[in-house]
Amino acid sequence: MRVGNLPGIRRLPIYLDILRKLSESGLETVSAHILAEEAGLLVSVVRKDIEMTGATGKTGVGFCIDALVSNIETFLGWDNPYYAFLAGVGNLGSALLGYEGFRNHGLHIVAAFDVNPEAIGRVVHEVEVLHLDTLCGLAQRLHVSTGIITVPSAQAQGVADLFVTAGITRIWSFAPKILRVPSNVTIQREDLAAGLAELLVRSARRSERRPLVL
Repeated sequence: MRVGNLPGIRRLPIYLDILRKLSESGLETVSAHILAEEAGLLVSVVRKDIEMTGATGKTGVGFCIDALVSNIETFLGWDNPYYAFLAGVGNLGSALLGYEGFRNHGLHIVAAFDVNPEAIGRVVHEVEVLHLDTLCGLAQRLHVSTGIITVPSAQAQGVADLFVTAGITRIWSFAPKILRVPSNVTIQREDLAAGLAELLVRSARRSERRPLVL
């Protein structure tokens, strides 16, 4: 799998959402022009992103929607279910446990972990909260390879180390901290503060470009 086009990979779920809605409306084929219009992108960008998945269309017809959905899901690894643990059942962790969209992408959070006595033993959105000390043994029995971190930054590196010890090789971190992991572990960091900063700066720059009305 080619991973150089990371912006393109982030756009593929957008195409999936559009394709599913078009399919529900009764359409069987779609052109790159329609996808580009629906996604608010250039046609050349859409074609390059689709090419990355190995999908091919027919001149004058476009892409078979079902086949294109299958190609994208396979490319993203969403065609097979995979299981994950979540560490940190606070507000953010609880919200992620309740997000039903993950299952559409093959992600199943099968257990959650915390160290807060008030959280342990609870069932949050049908997921049981266990003590963090039990994570390693359970990961090895269930062959879980994905871990989600939603603990405060002070505890994040310790949780990442625990995930690595448990044999987890994919980590999705929402902690506002850069984590150190071995080279064989893939980590994706979602920095909400960075996203907010980008939003505000881009908004300010756009406002600066507006003509002054007297």
